[in-house]
Amino acid sequence: MEKFVVEGGVRLQGEVEISGAKNAAVAIIPAVILADGPCIIENIPNISDVSILFKILSEMGAKVRPINRFSVEIDATQNISPTVPYELARNMRASYYFLGALLGKYNKAEVSMPGGCDFGVRPIDQHIKGFESLGATVSVDHGMIDARTEYLTGGHIYFDVVSVGATINVMLAAVKAKGLTVLENVAKEPHIVDLANFLNSMGADIRGAGTDVIKIHGVDFLRGTTYSIIPDQIEAGTYMVAAAATCGDVLIKNVIPKHLESITTKLLKAGVNVVEYDDSIRVSRDGALEKISLKTMPHPGFPTDMQPQMTTLLTVAAGTSIVTEGVWDNRFKYVDELRRMGASIQVDGKVAVVEGVSSLTGAPVKATDLRAGAAMLIAALMAHGTTEIEEIHHIERGYEDIIEKLRELGANIKKVEFADALIEKAI
Repeated sequence: MEKFVVEGGVRLQGEVEISGAKNAAVAIIPAVILADGPCIIENIPNISDVSILFKILSEMGAKVRPINRFSVEIDATQNISPTVPYELARNMRASYYFLGALLGKYNKAEVSMPGGCDFGVRPIDQHIKGFESLGATVSVDHGMIDARTEYLTGGHIYFDVVSVGATINVMLAAVKAKGLTVLENVAKEPHIVDLANFLNSMGADIRGAGTDVIKIHGVDFLRGTTYSIIPDQIEAGTYMVAAAATCGDVLIKNVIPKHLESITTKLLKAGVNVVEYDDSIRVSRDGALEKISLKTMPHPGFPTDMQPQMTTLLTVAAGTSIVTEGVWDNRFKYVDELRRMGASIQVDGKVAVVEGVSSLTGAPVKATDLRAGAAMLIAALMAHGTTEIEEIHHIERGYEDIIEKLRELGANIKKVEFADALIEKAI
């Protein structure tokens, strides 16, 4: 067992380089299955979710060859199993992207139900609706999703709710379907656009990614390609909030400022200084934080993956802030951990009322999911005293070298091993 130990109260200062986008990588890596030649993927984040995807591909028969720390060559052109290994896939939500990729390439796929962070029901009805509209038969039995067809045919699909996962999965299935596929009410996140650009670089014909309607003309052949993943919008946003939380001054490099506009807007309203450059952004704070209201929404709205970090920042803002979660049903589980540190937050369903306090105090806490874990790190950095964060495997799923990056900004943080209390008692 490992945990982070953080001594709070240090201003973050300096420069930090943002890694490749986790949410783009976990879609692009399964998409390599569709290629009729080897692919080289660059700017890959060194995180546990990506490592699991590489293991899945290897066990399915693909050849995965690291080129350097940030690039890998994947050859998935021969002897690929249509069944994703259950034990590797069941704890990772993005494993369901293998459904669309395998269905698009081989007309059959079998993948376990999605796992990942637990903050609400994750229905796959929109995925199934899309696959069935393309001519597939889908069944769910004993925790496994089975999709198969003789061949896929383009169709017109209107998603009942905006779903990133369903948009990606149906895009993957449709790129080799016969004829035209039209997807309406789709997700517009940056990683949707990145996946479309990756597939188009292989010879796909996808138009409209980033808008409400995506049109896909099916093709028979997708060549191998070399492609670089976009910078991680959520990692960048996390460091933006961390700089603001510690009254710091941080230059965040390798970003696309346009992807950060919703985060920048809320930080400016809260009294934080934000300066944009071509491919970097500088965040500093020299005054008090002001109360704000925010609601998470699909892109280009405020991202749900930044809600825990921003809520944590608002715990020390003057006055009462209102945070509304507009995407997931149960994303405030981490609030109990912030209360341990002295935060004053009341949650009613999807709404959190945050009464600003003068400061937080270090305490033992845990990461309840990936972004909540990032929020605990921010809380620890801004708190007086020592904070110990357990269940850090959640954090390492999505943040590359986070200890090293924070240390380079001046944070007093370390990873230590410890024995689980229940195990010690049993021994």
